[in-house]
Amino acid sequence: MKLFHNQHKISTFIPLLFIVLCMSCATNREISYFQDEPIANYEEIDFRTDVVYKSEDKISIIVSSIDPTAAQPFNLPIIAEGRSEVVTQGSSKMQTYLVSQAGFIEFPVLGSIKIAGLSRTEATEMLKTRLKEYLKDPIVNIRLINFTVTILGEVRNPGTFVLEDEKISLPQAIGMAGDLTIQGRRDNILLVRDNAGKKQYAKFDLTSVNVFNTQNYYLAQDDVIYVSPNKARVRSSTYNQNTAVIISAIAALTAIAALIVN
Repeated sequence: MKLFHNQHKISTFIPLLFIVLCMSCATNREISYFQDEPIANYEEIDFRTDVVYKSEDKISIIVSSIDPTAAQPFNLPIIAEGRSEVVTQGSSKMQTYLVSQAGFIEFPVLGSIKIAGLSRTEATEMLKTRLKEYLKDPIVNIRLINFTVTILGEVRNPGTFVLEDEKISLPQAIGMAGDLTIQGRRDNILLVRDNAGKKQYAKFDLTSVNVFNTQNYYLAQDDVIYVSPNKARVRSSTYNQNTAVIISAIAALTAIAALIVN
């Protein structure tokens, strides 16, 4: 009878121990980002080698010609160092343009010009054509000031990075974030891109040399890169957070089990 009674108590203790152990197990759903809905259109991002301007972009436009005096009215006024919205051009401090929500900038003399949706090459040629009415052989230098990429997930220094360059590759972007941690999946790099209000997606496999030949190897303005955690990272996340609690609970249950058996 005593043996049966002890077996009954032990059978009650085992489910409790199982519940405690399950509490230490994290799932991928608790740790990973962007995984509530399957993404069906991987590799469907529109590929363009040239930067394309859109609303909220900040750009500098420097106009020059054979006659510097004639070109001066087509440049924004030089402002004092220390003010916001300034870009350095040689020793000069030039103001920048902010592309409006409607896609326009207010250009000296020429007035409102729609620039959103144009690539740098297209915008340069458009401005040259307009300026030829006033200048001989105009030179137009356009540069995006706030080229931004966001890198999240299993990298050493996640965050949003504002670059002075308009062209950056996936490995360069990951390098800015301090490279992947040992817990990051090298074969599951997610790229999220906004194209005219529509989200597009692609995946990269850094374990394959073919990543250098993918069409989206070079990133675009406001791209988001996400490095998902590997299985070891998922398993360890809850363990690291709840180790003390779990050990205490197991110790307590072990003591209870010893009393039950005795």
